[in-house]
Amino acid sequence: MTAPTTLVRCPWCGDDPLYVAYHDQEWGVPCHDDRKLFEFLILEGAQAGLSWITILRKRENYRRALDGFDAERIARYSEDDVARLLTDPGIVRNRLKIAAAIVNAQAFLATRDEFGTFAAYLWRFVDGHQIRNAWHSLSEVPAETPQSRVLSKDLAARGYKFVGPTICYALMQAVGMVDDHLVSCHRHGAQSRL
Repeated sequence: MTAPTTLVRCPWCGDDPLYVAYHDQEWGVPCHDDRKLFEFLILEGAQAGLSWITILRKRENYRRALDGFDAERIARYSEDDVARLLTDPGIVRNRLKIAAAIVNAQAFLATRDEFGTFAAYLWRFVDGHQIRNAWHSLSEVPAETPQSRVLSKDLAARGYKFVGPTICYALMQAVGMVDDHLVSCHRHGAQSRL
């Protein structure tokens, strides 16, 4: 009898079941769904200065607190909504990040109106195709790239907040614009096998 094989994963996800599920099922999978793209845009901004696992653990609370990431509703949030969110222990209670979610919802709607979908806008920065990298170690994976810098600059010019080049690169990785799974990871190149 042979021993069961253990799947090799990118080491950043460790063995936390929530992190493993995110790594195996979402991270690096190309996404063209506007609501999900908006969700990741808001969550990546909320993550600034924190670990991603912190945000991942609060994700369901964010979905509840932010009306399922309904950009139309969030764009109309008032000071009362900000006050409500600032007292919600299930999310990151940072006034600037909460205000950014509202501003970003407004900018998201304008961008979507201009390009037909937010996905059409976003995927232009990688010519509509996933960038597949071939990293051997985490130390090779960049924090930002020329594409994330261009995306960051464009988003900022459109009025988005918390969209620096590092946040933009994390967004690009999360929504599958980039496949940064290490070559040793069972998910590396998985999209090309679909």
